[in-house]
Amino acid sequence: MQKVIKRDDYLGRLIDKKENGLIKVITGIRRCGKSFLLFNLFYDYLINSGVNEEQIITIALDDDLFVDYRDPGELSKYIRGKIVNKDMYYILIDEVQYAISKDELKNPDNIRLYNVLNGLMRLRNVDIYVTGSNSKMLTKDVLTAFRGRGDEVKIYPISFKEYYSFVGGDKSDAYEEYALYGGMPLVLSKKSDAEKISYLQNLFSEVYFKDITERYDIELPDVLSELTDDLCSSIGSLTNASKIANTLRAVKNIKVTSTTVSNYLNYLIESFLFSNAKRYDVKGKKYFEYPSKYYCTDIGLRNARLNFRQQEETHIMENIIYNELLCRECSVDVGVVEIVETHDGKRTKKQCEIDFVVNRGTKKYYIQSSLNVSEPSKLETELRPLKNTKDFFKKIIISKTAMKPWTDEEGILHLGLYEFLLNENSLDL
Repeated sequence: MQKVIKRDDYLGRLIDKKENGLIKVITGIRRCGKSFLLFNLFYDYLINSGVNEEQIITIALDDDLFVDYRDPGELSKYIRGKIVNKDMYYILIDEVQYAISKDELKNPDNIRLYNVLNGLMRLRNVDIYVTGSNSKMLTKDVLTAFRGRGDEVKIYPISFKEYYSFVGGDKSDAYEEYALYGGMPLVLSKKSDAEKISYLQNLFSEVYFKDITERYDIELPDVLSELTDDLCSSIGSLTNASKIANTLRAVKNIKVTSTTVSNYLNYLIESFLFSNAKRYDVKGKKYFEYPSKYYCTDIGLRNARLNFRQQEETHIMENIIYNELLCRECSVDVGVVEIVETHDGKRTKKQCEIDFVVNRGTKKYYIQSSLNVSEPSKLETELRPLKNTKDFFKKIIISKTAMKPWTDEEGILHLGLYEFLLNENSLDL
């Protein structure tokens, strides 16, 4: 039997939302495993829980066998024809954008597919799940189309915990491979390094850029390409549209406005290639308008985009930690702490940074990511902003070690990287 990558957390989220009266909309970057989750893992769960095959209606609109059902009217007839009694029916539709025209996207109030699915929900014995992403309709648009009746389940590339459960072996070796090639599921099926590199690089040129260019009618594809390179090269660094535009003009001699760069940044975020973390004033309890930090949704895609030329361990580790926090359904910001000091009678103010201010439910955590804190001066630099928050929220420093978790005299939890990534309860140790 072929070994399967377990996506237990996402499967559990789907199960928790089962029969909740809403349309479950599975979102995420293309090729991260949305279809596999729905048509394989969730389908098998339904069967194993006693649901008859006849009660599960599967429709892959990107398959030519279902091309007739890209017309919402025909899709409605097909589904309603399959519902023959009062039992609960589970409707799984993949790539729903094939049933939505570009003209309809310009006026979302008149999307026929939404009306069809809304009508099906009135039958009271249907439970609907959809995925969708391509040049016609990226997955964020899908969620918008079903506003008020949509319940999002956001999927990310494979986490290190999922990756390690599949490959096993030495944790350190597994992490180094993961930090190089990332967690796009199909990477695990590639045998050689050359195949992995080629696959990841082609995703940008043949899938993501084509999607964005066609969906948003990109007039300056070179700017989109350079912007992507810049974001990949500077993950975890503070930046904004004006700064990037100035760099493109000065270094690349590309004439572009900050407005265009801002729009292109939004497109990259909406297609789930990148996400951004805003700066948050910990003591003032307010957000700064700019600059922000940008992180790549998959570190392997980031490395491939740069031809594996920039392997800064510190930034890669920070990006992996950030992505792991998102996988755990955390809200993540960059913390700013103002520290007031007095030297020789002079009072000075200095802004220090906390890598991540994390909110999950009613809990808040401050997290520092540091590759190595063996030197006392380096450790003190990392701990300084944590000690000066002047509140009682949990404070954590994560370093690349295999050490056991321990808490210092200041109440700050010291976590090894592998412990953090592999233990879903690590923040609450």
